[in-house]
Amino acid sequence: MPHTAPETAADETAPPSRFTHREIMLTMSGLVIAMLLAMLDNMIVAPALPTIVGDLGGLNHLAWVTTGYVLASTAATPIWGKLGDLLGRRITFLSSIAFFLIGSALCGMSQNMGELIGFRALQGLGAGGLMVGVMAVLADIVPPRDRSKYQGVMMAVMPVAMIGGPLAGGFITDHLSWRWAFYVNLPLGAVALLVCWFVLAKLPRNTSGQVRIDWTGAALLTVWITTLVLITTWGGTEYDWGSAVIIGLAVVTVAAFAAFVMVERRAAEPIMPLSVFTNRNFSLSGALSFVVGFAMFGGMTLLPQFQQYVQGSSATNSGLLLMPMMLAAMVFSLGGGALTSRTGRYRALPILGSVLMAVGLGLFATMGPDTSRNVTALYMVVLGAGMGCLMQTTMLIAQNSAPLRDIGAATGAATFLRNMGGSLGVSVLGALYTSTLSDSFASAAGGSGDAANSGTLAQMTPEVLRGLPETVRDAFAQAVSNGIDTAFAWGAGAAAVGIVIALFIRHVPLRGFNAGPDTQAVEGEPSPALTTT
Repeated sequence: MPHTAPETAADETAPPSRFTHREIMLTMSGLVIAMLLAMLDNMIVAPALPTIVGDLGGLNHLAWVTTGYVLASTAATPIWGKLGDLLGRRITFLSSIAFFLIGSALCGMSQNMGELIGFRALQGLGAGGLMVGVMAVLADIVPPRDRSKYQGVMMAVMPVAMIGGPLAGGFITDHLSWRWAFYVNLPLGAVALLVCWFVLAKLPRNTSGQVRIDWTGAALLTVWITTLVLITTWGGTEYDWGSAVIIGLAVVTVAAFAAFVMVERRAAEPIMPLSVFTNRNFSLSGALSFVVGFAMFGGMTLLPQFQQYVQGSSATNSGLLLMPMMLAAMVFSLGGGALTSRTGRYRALPILGSVLMAVGLGLFATMGPDTSRNVTALYMVVLGAGMGCLMQTTMLIAQNSAPLRDIGAATGAATFLRNMGGSLGVSVLGALYTSTLSDSFASAAGGSGDAANSGTLAQMTPEVLRGLPETVRDAFAQAVSNGIDTAFAWGAGAAAVGIVIALFIRHVPLRGFNAGPDTQAVEGEPSPALTTT
């Protein structure tokens, strides 16, 4: 039976080595580069998606360009986190960067949609280790009570990635080739490898020579995640919900998940320690991370579609037009981190963030062909503010709720839940968008000869659309708007669930590294043992 993790803000002893402020900042220089690498990828690729789909063909596979990446990243995240606990952060972090770079190079050489999706999955395997590695290393060297101060440094990368990424992606698509949206990772990744090789040298490593990896749990985890995403992607589109394929996938999902739970309960070193879920705050923050991922990845994928097809923006401008959301996310994340560091209190942030995210998604569900760019920008500010309140806070709560010996696995589990939400969000919202768009355009084509003879949706790009008759352009713009409205209405419903989850999160004082293993945190009362170093 797994041990029970008490709901405490302190347990376990401090890491074996202490880092001075200078050493922390030096180490964080490598983490910032790695985080920039991970964040830039999806930001750069998003504006290029319409052109990629038009060039390689296959609107029906649009969601899988992102879903394949997110799915692989999701499955790999807890594995990388646990390997970091067992082998040491440095070797696993460097390995994840290498996987990411190999996948990036192969994506740029893709000749069809199948190859691109497969190589994006390989790229995602590495990306899963980048984000969990950054957060786990930061947890190793900085206690939760002080972590918000250093997270402010980490947040300095957000304007570069979230504003510069879409701009770079749009520029590359318009003036070079979409393939450079992947090749651009290579020089940055080489710098990340070099810097991290040196700055992570002081991190503790496994010297016992004994490593027991839960490969059975890792395999079962991959199976049930994959089949679950296939159900949400294919159900109602490729296959009827009652078809043998969907029912068979559902059976495999349930069986693999049940087997996964049984294996994890008995494994000596489980890939995902179930004991961390006995902590109420960890479970609630994980559930909220799932909702954030659902909204964030879905929104990033679909908004450029509306901006390019309906509002007539170029790929470059569609990236630029995402700035209000990115800036709002950065400002609220920095502000929330500073507030938490100064006061030690954080409970209001997930509640406010959930409300703003639900409102923002609901506003997006009202957009139509006549919605102006200024109105869209206002909606983005609301959604971005909600994301900023939630992104770092949910991870901080999760890490503060886990024992230090399992910090890598716990960070991996929390990141896994966010990525799982993103994977399902992209597949579910993408399927809803594609299905509604196709049905709406087919309905319009029934009454328009021009629309009926306009070619297939699979080959539709913004350039092709601009060359079609006005009646077809109007019909397609309305179809895209209908698809966007449907997808974001469902997203708003999911975010509303997040509000309920956030209300049940308790305030548990943020711990320091010198808290003893038996220290208990009383909810709402600061403990003398929870001092910082």
